[in-house]
Amino acid sequence: MSASRCAVLLAVFLPLGQWTVLAQAPDPSPAAPAAASAAAPADTTPPDQMDVADLIRMLRHKPPPTGTFDYTKRMKAIAPVIGVKPSSGVIIGGAGNVAFYRGDPATTHISSSVASATVTSKKQAGISARTTMFGRDDRWRAEVDYRFQWTSLDTSGLGIATAEAEPQLARFDFYRLYQSGYMRVRPNLFVGGGLHFDSHADVRAAEGEEAAWEGSPYVLYSTASGLPLDTQMSAGPSAEVIWDSRDSFINADHGSLARASYRVMFDGFLGGDTHWEKVTVDLRSYKRLSDDGRHKLAGWAYADMVVSGVAPYFDLPSTASDGYGRSGRGYAEGHFRGEKLASFELEYRGPITKNGLLGWVAFANATTVSNSLEGERFFDHFAPGGGVGLRLLLNKRSKTNLAFDVGLGERRSRGVYLAIQEAF
Repeated sequence: MSASRCAVLLAVFLPLGQWTVLAQAPDPSPAAPAAASAAAPADTTPPDQMDVADLIRMLRHKPPPTGTFDYTKRMKAIAPVIGVKPSSGVIIGGAGNVAFYRGDPATTHISSSVASATVTSKKQAGISARTTMFGRDDRWRAEVDYRFQWTSLDTSGLGIATAEAEPQLARFDFYRLYQSGYMRVRPNLFVGGGLHFDSHADVRAAEGEEAAWEGSPYVLYSTASGLPLDTQMSAGPSAEVIWDSRDSFINADHGSLARASYRVMFDGFLGGDTHWEKVTVDLRSYKRLSDDGRHKLAGWAYADMVVSGVAPYFDLPSTASDGYGRSGRGYAEGHFRGEKLASFELEYRGPITKNGLLGWVAFANATTVSNSLEGERFFDHFAPGGGVGLRLLLNKRSKTNLAFDVGLGERRSRGVYLAIQEAF
């Protein structure tokens, strides 16, 4: 990335980055409804529930904490990242989660920040930070997604059928800067937008595979689309509508999410290489299967569609291109790619121990993508996947789990995933 482009990006994004500082202290605004000024609520966590901190206290023969739940204190969870993914190999690193309330929990949703740093056996490294924050009494909502990765990815042809051909490994540097803000227009309904920047720089063949690079899916698609081969950038604004009635976006017991986004990427804006537009629709629903809420069923439908123009290869809708990179479990990141993508998933969530410390999940999914170059239309083919997972309760008040999943797909595709928070 050139020095001039870096200067422009810093000038645009650094002032917006002050949003993340708000996570360090409660909202200082003096204006608040009567509900927000009420006494701090009692701890409503079931008395028999146990998280990792309780387990450590029990093993050390320490008494449990006393007193009422103080919602002004941050809830923290730290865990190692040790896993295996098809696109990364063995992953080692660390991840942390901080959950907090910026107002009375009776009128304010919980906020959360997740950060991680990892290295992999495939010579990859990455740093990422994501924040979803609600203002006092849910008057506003803000989201931040920053990623800095020095990575590699198998590139496949577009569509379901062509993805089965031998992929070509590409190495590149990936930088993402996303920030969005929303105002509440009625209970559970938010309207707003954001600014989005993606850069895939120094794209090149993996060591030892230079001879086949000219025939790789990345080079063939980029050449046919008139895009540069070394670096491809996309930047532009979005307009979004969010309906969110979930009790918690970290680990919902009930409620639903409906989210629609329209994004425009401009040629030349912050170094963008082409003009294109896309629409993203995200639908999620959560239903209790038992009165105590220990057994739940979660459903997820996700669609990401380029509706105009030509998107850079790595910005095309693909497997695990959702915000948390969790769609299509059982397939490698980017395994399926096309102008339009849709993914559907159901997950059962249940307990292993009565105290909630351990739980398990079983999930099934299906993915479809389009490839106009080969005449493959949306919904012509579906790629199924599924698997099981374990859950370890890191913090019972924020309901933050350490998630360990094993996913399987067609043609011996598989993956092992370890992450903080649920897949959706």
